[in-house]
Amino acid sequence: MQVLVMGSAAGGGFPQWNCHCPMCVACRQGTSNAQPRTQSSIAVSQNGEDWVLINASPDIRQQINANPQIAKANGPRGSGIRSVIVTDSQIDHTTGLLILREGLPLNLYCTEMVRADLTQSFPVLAMMKHWHGGYRHNEIKVNPVEAFEIEEVAGLSFEPVPLKSNAPPYSPHRNNYHVGDSIGLKITDKDTGKVLFYAPGLGEINRDVMAALDSANCAMVDGTLWQDDEMIRLGLGTSLGSDMGHLSVSGDEGMLKLLEPFTALRKILIHINNTNPILDPDSSEHAQVRAAGVEVAFDGMLIQV
Repeated sequence: MQVLVMGSAAGGGFPQWNCHCPMCVACRQGTSNAQPRTQSSIAVSQNGEDWVLINASPDIRQQINANPQIAKANGPRGSGIRSVIVTDSQIDHTTGLLILREGLPLNLYCTEMVRADLTQSFPVLAMMKHWHGGYRHNEIKVNPVEAFEIEEVAGLSFEPVPLKSNAPPYSPHRNNYHVGDSIGLKITDKDTGKVLFYAPGLGEINRDVMAALDSANCAMVDGTLWQDDEMIRLGLGTSLGSDMGHLSVSGDEGMLKLLEPFTALRKILIHINNTNPILDPDSSEHAQVRAAGVEVAFDGMLIQV
């Protein structure tokens, strides 16, 4: 299985256009070795030709053009994207569905909770029906959980892992958790048996998450904030990361501690906020991540699982 990181930053990207935190200023002015990143998205393929896009970033146009294996087509129009999965209804994971309108119709896989948000609160799917019929919705079933396959990438199997995160501010489920608001994915290469666990938004740990980590060969998980109160301390907001549905990287109950027992697992942080010092490869925080055997995702990163 090939896994391509289309975008590795959290919402707003890095540097965020209106942010003047120390990380963004240093990146913008070139006074650090931190590299710009677009908003979170990956693509997976078994043959390197046919790809499933997982989360449609607002930066999808730029991301496709930056990755020749995704951009190429056999005719005058097209790309390597065969289907799209969205793991939640957050703006930074779904706005790209608007940008992909020229490529419609496309199969879209999401839970019923996400479909409801994308037809009512943030009616992307309703709007897109005006372009060649729009997206063909395929329900990801989470109650009970059902694995599913996608015809165009028949060598891969996808299994949802319901996550306790937080729905976006425009959702009626904000601060009112419903199963299916957010999911991770266990993606299995049926030929090799190798498993990727992808969870860009992860607010709480439960048995399903631990089981997914235990069964995976590679995990790409939430690396949004270094500390829970990071944005408050920098004067950039009033919410804790945990309020937004993100587990911190550091701390006794943070992501690094969570990943520590999984010594055979390839561990990668993704969905990294512009304030997070791990984006600077020369920072002490980045060194702590690397010392823990964990990698920091970057745009264009290609992983073989």
